[in-house]
Amino acid sequence: MFGAPAQPAVVPTDGYQGGAAFVVHFDLPGVDPDTVDLNVERNMLTVRAERPGLDAKEADLLVAERPHGVFSRRLLLGDSLGPEKITAHYDAGVLTVKIPVTEEAEPRRIEIGRKGSESQQIES
Repeated sequence: MFGAPAQPAVVPTDGYQGGAAFVVHFDLPGVDPDTVDLNVERNMLTVRAERPGLDAKEADLLVAERPHGVFSRRLLLGDSLGPEKITAHYDAGVLTVKIPVTEEAEPRRIEIGRKGSESQQIES
């Protein structure tokens, strides 16, 4: 009647640098927060979540457009990010992950010496 059942899609994601952290939003509507698994191994962040489908014993399925099953997304973290201090928050179907930028990656002033004069600082 309505066509073939929809296949699970990739987790829609937005990412940006906000201040001293890299922030990523993962859209996980209808996902129970208890099924969300967030792991970091080396420089790889993995998000895994599950949304169950309707039980075929309880109802005759007429339309199946909402993806269900296991969803997964992997992000490679650059060397400038600190995976040991990641925080995460789930609200209204959106998982927000904040990954701090390491101190080594933050801008700093570097002194430049000149022959016969005082050192001078510039911003990097």
